[in-house]
Amino acid sequence: MRKSLILGTALIALATAPLAASQSPFTNGSSTSAMTIDNRGVLTMAPLLESVTPAVVSIDVSGTAKSSASKRSPQGNEELLERFFGGRIPQQQEREKRGIGSGVIVDAAKGLIITNHHVVGDADEITVTLEDKRELKAELVGSDPKTDIAVIKIPARNLRALKFAKASNVKVGDYVIAVGNPFGLSHSVTSGIISALGRDRGAGDNYQDFIQTDASINPGNSGGALVNSKGELIGINTAIVTRSGGNNGIGFAVPTRIIQGVMGQLVSHGEVRRGRIGVLIGDITPTLKEGLDLSTLDGALVSDVVDDSPAAKAGLEKGDVIVAFNGEDILDASDIRNSVGLVQPGERADITYLRDGKRRSTRIEVEEFEEEQEVLDDSAVDDVPALESFSGASITNIPEDLELRGGTDGVMVASVERGSKAARAGLRKGDIIREVNRTEVSDLDVFEAAIEGEDGPFALSVERDGRNAFIAVK
Repeated sequence: MRKSLILGTALIALATAPLAASQSPFTNGSSTSAMTIDNRGVLTMAPLLESVTPAVVSIDVSGTAKSSASKRSPQGNEELLERFFGGRIPQQQEREKRGIGSGVIVDAAKGLIITNHHVVGDADEITVTLEDKRELKAELVGSDPKTDIAVIKIPARNLRALKFAKASNVKVGDYVIAVGNPFGLSHSVTSGIISALGRDRGAGDNYQDFIQTDASINPGNSGGALVNSKGELIGINTAIVTRSGGNNGIGFAVPTRIIQGVMGQLVSHGEVRRGRIGVLIGDITPTLKEGLDLSTLDGALVSDVVDDSPAAKAGLEKGDVIVAFNGEDILDASDIRNSVGLVQPGERADITYLRDGKRRSTRIEVEEFEEEQEVLDDSAVDDVPALESFSGASITNIPEDLELRGGTDGVMVASVERGSKAARAGLRKGDIIREVNRTEVSDLDVFEAAIEGEDGPFALSVERDGRNAFIAVK
């Protein structure tokens, strides 16, 4: 799916409450459609909701939070506090913390409910209220902060579960209904359309592939259901973009593709065991496409391959462009990260990539491993000859006493002028430039020869903190 980053002054807020009804389009009037004409002659969604709302539950959580004078004070003031309080720092005091949210029954026989990690992840006690007013204590099966998905379990019979929609059948423009408990108002319903797919809020190392909808979502809706016009679950409501704290018509839901993968591992292991293939990847910008002479902007650009990793064993190399994984198209770096992250270590998958304009495919085993990172020490620059005018960056030979993961061939960025092209491109002081437009650089003379007489763009292979990445300077 195409990803895009949500930017601007809007506040990204977690959606911890349900929804309220709005207009709906006409449909064909069948029993599986969102809108039907009933025996009153009224156009209504009631028959659909009668099958959906029993599967949506209200969740109340309670826990404890600690506070103390020492916790509120700047770090390093312990001695002052001990003197002030006569050698005894006040003990932390516990206070009750409560919250509300929503959940969706997805397995009636086992009593399994999907909700958000931020709703139940830190709870001491979880209480579920069903549509028929039954209140039940729930057990936390497992929780995954990186996808904001959690699974809880209730000991109840006569439950109704929602069926998962096929992820590939979800399209922009589809009519959707959101059900949840906004502001504690149980089983509220709103409707709208899918505004976009594959949204990425750029939240660190989390796994994101959100459905964006204009169906009203408000605080308290977290963990609620987003369903299609057939009453199938297509996502779990999780967050909103807001300036006021209320709905602005931009809500996000975790799609079933991620939900099902995470749920399976939480039920089996109580945690998510993510796979890695040992590549560092990035998006392809128009400048990088030109500098590296690539044939497409789609795909994930391999900037480095970890030694002895699954990717290295499968034959992947720096500069390859991954375009498919496990039967799914890869359009950017977020796509491959999400796809690999949902595969359990030990499983094998198909991977397709471009090299020199040719499409290649192979099998790759997904493993779980930690990448070694060596911190780059850029303090060793001392009277080394430098090139002072590379788009605002000062370039030097690598000092002999600097130990680097990739060896001593290359040049180092000694300084970067604020506001320069180099700074805007992302170069930083201490970066090690290993290649220019796929030409290996051994020292400053080779670097100068590679850029002499050229206007750019320059696609640089750069090592930073033990990792490699492509940076384009134009």
